[in-house]
Amino acid sequence: MLVSLVNEPRDYAWGSTTLIAELEGRAPSGRPEAEVWYGDHPGDPAIVPDGRSLGEWLAEEGAEGGAPAKLPYLLKVLAAASPLSIQVHPSKQQAEAGFAREEAEGVDRDAAERTYRDDNHKPELIVAVSETFTALAGLRDLDATRRLVAALGEGGRTLAGHLEGADAAASLRDTIAWLLTDATESEIGAIIAAAAAAENEEFADELDLSRHLEAAYPGDPGVVVALLMNLVVLQRGQAVFVPAGVLHAYVAGLGVELMAASDNVLRGGLTPKHIDVPELLAILDPTPGPPPVLAPEVHDGVARFRVPGISDFALLHAKVTADASTTLALDGVAIALVTSGEVQLEAGRTGARTTLIPGCGVLVTPDEASIRASGAGDLFIATPGS
Repeated sequence: MLVSLVNEPRDYAWGSTTLIAELEGRAPSGRPEAEVWYGDHPGDPAIVPDGRSLGEWLAEEGAEGGAPAKLPYLLKVLAAASPLSIQVHPSKQQAEAGFAREEAEGVDRDAAERTYRDDNHKPELIVAVSETFTALAGLRDLDATRRLVAALGEGGRTLAGHLEGADAAASLRDTIAWLLTDATESEIGAIIAAAAAAENEEFADELDLSRHLEAAYPGDPGVVVALLMNLVVLQRGQAVFVPAGVLHAYVAGLGVELMAASDNVLRGGLTPKHIDVPELLAILDPTPGPPPVLAPEVHDGVARFRVPGISDFALLHAKVTADASTTLALDGVAIALVTSGEVQLEAGRTGARTTLIPGCGVLVTPDEASIRASGAGDLFIATPGS
């Protein structure tokens, strides 16, 4: 079976007023449009043609096509015009414990101060759809960070002192804890001012971003935390993968995002939303390293983004061209969408057909096993992982 899916953009403040509208070929709404969810997550499920939510359809009819009662992943289009919060996501074990704790405490699941809205982990990847997509992802190699902080001169001396430990991970964790809990406004202000005035060829982009973050969130300790993180500028079609505990923040651009079906976010700064620093520090993985860019496997022109150890999801990206059709084998229940052009899909078993344009998705039940794509456009397909 092929089941068409639509949804309305979510109007988070950091969303773009133009990117999703341009993708869908319509006039802007005049408000920020941050994400469109194509999934059954109860926070904002997609809608099927008869008006039911995808969750309702799966529960009532999905088994006929071999679909599970609940999807293991959530597929989104994300459009950032300003920085998202600096955040981490929990592991499965951490999510189960945190969710049970807040349930026992009687915290309403929709309350602003709620941290764990479900009991699932939230590893995620995002593929750039815009020409570039800017993100902060993971903590930078400590020696490189020390060079950046040295470029701040006298204003960075306090920060440099907190980064002197021999154990890189422990030093970074303790520094982040200090910035988010104990550093004074004047200490944070001095570091931010030093970064605004600094000039350094090696870290010119990082310093430019720091000035941008300060303009959006004046005096926020997250502006300084961002100086410790890897700056990643993805080109169209490139991806970054964020596992549990890895500090990250998307900054600007349009992307297709795929994650485990969860809405658990632990925020530490650059946001007016609920911040839970103790819980963030409890699940933070402070290990420094290179940006977590995820290279796909490419076969017959189809890029497959798979993450070892993650069974919740995998993502296919195919550039469909008018001169030949593309047949794609599917590993379980799938959701397809296009980000450009117009693509015709034909189901492998039933021969059912549909046409996808940007803004519309389709669920493909497992009994189809494959789909054939023709036309011309960028096609993304979410499936369970291996």
